[in-house]
Amino acid sequence: MRLATIKLDGLEIATIVTDSGMLPIAKINETTGNSWLTDMQEIINSGQLEEIKDWYLSGGKSQSEAMTEYTIPKEKAVLAPLYRNPSKIWGIGLNYVDHAGDLAEKAPTIAPASFPKFTTTIIGPNDEIKIPVQSEKTTGEAELAVIYGKKCKDVEEKDWLSVVAGFTTVIDMTAEDILRLNPRYLTRAKNFDTFLSLGSILVTPDEIEDVKKLKVSTVINGEIYAQNFVSNMTFSPDYLVSFHSKVSTMLPGDIISTGTPRAVHITDGDIVECRIEGFESMSNPVIDLKLKK
Repeated sequence: MRLATIKLDGLEIATIVTDSGMLPIAKINETTGNSWLTDMQEIINSGQLEEIKDWYLSGGKSQSEAMTEYTIPKEKAVLAPLYRNPSKIWGIGLNYVDHAGDLAEKAPTIAPASFPKFTTTIIGPNDEIKIPVQSEKTTGEAELAVIYGKKCKDVEEKDWLSVVAGFTTVIDMTAEDILRLNPRYLTRAKNFDTFLSLGSILVTPDEIEDVKKLKVSTVINGEIYAQNFVSNMTFSPDYLVSFHSKVSTMLPGDIISTGTPRAVHITDGDIVECRIEGFESMSNPVIDLKLKK
């Protein structure tokens, strides 16, 4: 199942993705008599995602495909981030060896190079990425994100999918010049406003045959800059889900952005894009605030 958050009538609402477009959960409720929540984060937090998925897999898919009069065509839908207020966002640095080479760094091998992202960094597809006035070199990084679906602690790797709501696309940003001044500046370099574009579409685990076979690409102005398979990560998604649950209690909606195959220098006027096989691609335009003063 695929769900998406779109903007409609001044709200950001949850929808199911059908062949013909985006079907609001509210319209499904009206038609079927269900009373599911209509905000994506509330759906995940409440545990209703599993109810909706069970409905979808036991006949709801054909029902939703038939509700064409309520479906918003994909080309007319205004996309939003899945949600804006997760309790935690973990980014993973240098999780592909190639990216470590960009920064002349040695890739971590003992434990993931985790760092926090703040909710104020979140934007959605097609929103502007704003290069801050403090930075002369900002990079964009396409990544696969894993979203927790349950409150959990000390999850074992073999059980990781039991606590995963799904996956989405991410474009993470870094003020690389600030980071190069001192590695202790990582948190600041990662947390300027607009420095995390979060995908609109949640792809549930049943849609993906093997997460490790997914190919992630960082794309700039329509050209592939770098790509790699999830299987080439130093720390795979199952390990990351388990590892971080052993650091802190993870809550529904918490996000792990699993690392990029490579970061690309972005400048004013660029379009940076995340492509993951089997997912809708996501892109954002770039503006440089230094040129807008």
